[in-house]
Amino acid sequence: MPGDIPWIIWTILIPLLAAIFTFLFRRLASVIGVSVSVVICIVVGFLIRQVTHQGPIRHSLGGWGSPLGIDLYIDGLSALMLAMTATVGLAVSIYASAYFGRSSRQHDYFWPLWLFLWAGLNALFLSTDLFNLYVTIEVVGLSAVSLAALSASKEALGAAMRYLLVSLLGSMTYLLGVALLYVNHGILDIAQLRDVLQAGPLSWIVMALITVGLLLKTAVFPLHFWLPQAHANAPAPVSAVLSALVVKASFYLLLRLWFNLFDGVVTPLAAQFVGVLGAIAIVWGSILALRQERLKLVVAYSTVALLGYLFVAFPLVLSVGVQAWRGVVYFALSHAIAKTAMFLSAGTLMHAAGHDRFNEMRNTARRMPVTMVTFGLAGISLIGLPPSGGFLAKWTLLESALQSGQWWWAVIILIGGLLAAAYVFRVLSCAFLGVTNERAITSDRRLEWSALALALLAVMLGLFALQPFNLLMIGIPAFTAVPNGGAV
Repeated sequence: MPGDIPWIIWTILIPLLAAIFTFLFRRLASVIGVSVSVVICIVVGFLIRQVTHQGPIRHSLGGWGSPLGIDLYIDGLSALMLAMTATVGLAVSIYASAYFGRSSRQHDYFWPLWLFLWAGLNALFLSTDLFNLYVTIEVVGLSAVSLAALSASKEALGAAMRYLLVSLLGSMTYLLGVALLYVNHGILDIAQLRDVLQAGPLSWIVMALITVGLLLKTAVFPLHFWLPQAHANAPAPVSAVLSALVVKASFYLLLRLWFNLFDGVVTPLAAQFVGVLGAIAIVWGSILALRQERLKLVVAYSTVALLGYLFVAFPLVLSVGVQAWRGVVYFALSHAIAKTAMFLSAGTLMHAAGHDRFNEMRNTARRMPVTMVTFGLAGISLIGLPPSGGFLAKWTLLESALQSGQWWWAVIILIGGLLAAAYVFRVLSCAFLGVTNERAITSDRRLEWSALALALLAVMLGLFALQPFNLLMIGIPAFTAVPNGGAV
């Protein structure tokens, strides 16, 4: 990289500049987008290597440190989130280069919006200031809403409008909590606030406001009403990004703030309440997924269900510490990879059939074998079957639940796995039913193989977890580093 600009800045600057270039040179947008995706993966790789050798890195932009300036900070958690985004981003970019025709309106607007979204995600994972986090949340939210409306159908526009209103409400609620903190303490840097924040009515109100705002954006039950239609009516690459990355951004903030900023404020009752919301989401989202007749709605409602695991883990992190911390972050990573593969395979089926009513897609396994193998492999991870990353994450959470004596969370996790198996196998059974003489459907290899690569990675994550687990220990919050739990 030219000059003395650190790697940490390039992770934001590259997609931001690329977004501008794809808007100016629309005919070359897909070439620019895919090329930049490869570059970002390389930059993130170098940055992770730097964190592995040097530990957490803090960089002050322009030499002005907090509280006056903007600091960027990366530790093991944010590094893993950057890697997750880069991996999903590369696959989605390759897929989108084949999915959107170069002369289409969707092609012209997808690439700048997607790259702006990518820049916002990277900035969010690296920010340390609560107001800067608000700015990045807004960049991510507005880009995501615009992408959700990309198809311009009546259903997509209605879902995108609902998404916009919910996103703005979540942002305003979050910002109100931040404003209360600033009025009373005069600082917004997370590390500095942590030293002065004490348990009390004001801190509990602030935590409640910020938590509710981020729960709205993460679509946990009962605040999930906007998600299924927004995800199901968007183009396949957009659905994948929304499900795998956008909702993970607000979850990442919740995880970071609860156990970095509010670690002395969080109460066991609050953690149990969030866990109950997650448990209901697992069951309710799975039941709704079983009742759907459209493939993308099945996958969308499964997102509602699987997001519940992330919040069931909150009381476990509070009680057990490191083990549950690893489990919940690894589940987020595994879900992002597998869900992207599943949405992309669903998009390929819809692209070929012209609809996504899976009951009318008989004999699809013979006609599109690679796509159905992709869907099945992604399902293995989402169900939690060995040796997938989903299995390892769920196993870690099960151990945490039993170790902490909170056996009811283990029961919910097992029930969720059975329900996930039911709706995945329901789709697969339709794909293998029926005997016809129809020829195999051929589609662009970029559509099939980019999704298959992610599905294989989702399965292999269970075999190569040591490196991500070690990375997560770099800069781990002291609150979760207490062996065998024990909340302070």
